Amino acid sequence: MRAHPSEILRTGRLRLRLLGAGDAAVYLDILNDPAFIEHIGDRGVRTLDAAVKSIEDGPMTMQRTRGHSMYLVELPGEGGAGAVPVGLAGLVKRATLEDVDIGYAFLPRYRGQGYAFEAAQAVVAHARRLGIARLAAITTPGNAASIGLLLRLGMRFEGRRALAAGEPELNLYRMDLPEER
Repeated sequence: MRAHPSEILRTGRLRLRLLGAGDAAVYLDILNDPAFIEHIGDRGVRTLDAAVKSIEDGPMTMQRTRGHSMYLVELPGEGGAGAVPVGLAGLVKRATLEDVDIGYAFLPRYRGQGYAFEAAQAVVAHARRLGIARLAAITTPGNAASIGLLLRLGMRFEGRRALAAGEPELNLYRMDLPEER
């Protein structure tokens, strides 16, 4: 199967690729999913134009400046069929955290099928290849599915922390990424 020109990672079932303006509709769907808003936050992105701007200002800029970002997760098309977007996964550097953190969010119909864990494993390996020595993750205390995934990845709970004054406390997880030999 031919690689997509913006492909970053591939797993047994998934392709992770750079986000672009053409992904605005699925990006908008993910950001406005009630579970995303509850567990990650309301980004206030409500239109396709706002989604394009959010992609440009967020993942596209981070990829250019940091060499990593959030990626679109797809089920690659078979036999000429188009790829099916299922979610987002990748690496984010927040001003309020010392370490790069792993993030993921999947459309409701693709949850519970192991895609998030598969994508997250690939992202951890990618972070190691990029030379990132320590990886963080944050989640709301009530997000049992995400907490379970982070623990399966080998992350350890470090405590609760607000990312900014006046914001609710989140669970903070970390893992060291020793260099591959």
